[in-house]
Amino acid sequence: MPNPAKAVVFDVGRVLFDWDPRFLYERLIDDDQALDAFLREVVTTEWHFQHDAGRPFAETSAELIAQFPEHEALIALWQPRFNDTNKAPIPGMHELVAELDAAGVPLYAITNFSGEFWPPFRAKHAQLFDRFRDVVVSGDEKLMKPDAAIYRLALDRFGLAPHEAVFIDDNRDNVAGAAAVGMAAIHFSDARALRTELAALGLPIAR
Repeated sequence: MPNPAKAVVFDVGRVLFDWDPRFLYERLIDDDQALDAFLREVVTTEWHFQHDAGRPFAETSAELIAQFPEHEALIALWQPRFNDTNKAPIPGMHELVAELDAAGVPLYAITNFSGEFWPPFRAKHAQLFDRFRDVVVSGDEKLMKPDAAIYRLALDRFGLAPHEAVFIDDNRDNVAGAAAVGMAAIHFSDARALRTELAALGLPIAR
């Protein structure tokens, strides 16, 4: 029987940090109806996921500005102010990371994140991410969760067999993708529930 999991692999957005484009644009658009329309029709999730897949912002923004020239100034702010779309730590999660790190548990991450946007985000939160041994960023690899290839690439890079890693994500499809390659996979809801699940897997964490 394989040894129990020994390393924890986190998602970043909505697991370690609360992420929502509204956090940025509510500062810039006063009218709630106009804000809702802008988020629904212009800077859509589908548009942003192109960055996570590896497309450069210079290309995606030029295409979007051509489609919505009246919003050029707002669209252009997406990259330089991307950190403002990440509002605050998810309650209890940074403390949990610190506790795992103090116990000597190897920490890693697999994140769907733009390769251009990641370096300034990581620099802003270096105190947290310095605890991580490695982070696989989808935009750099041009692979995205839940594609099995990104989990296999990460495991190879981390030097882990699938059964040695616990993967945590708020997206059920991403959780299923990790489970399909043999990782223990947890659907994230909150820090308290996660503590219970990690302890049940034998990791040294207080419930």
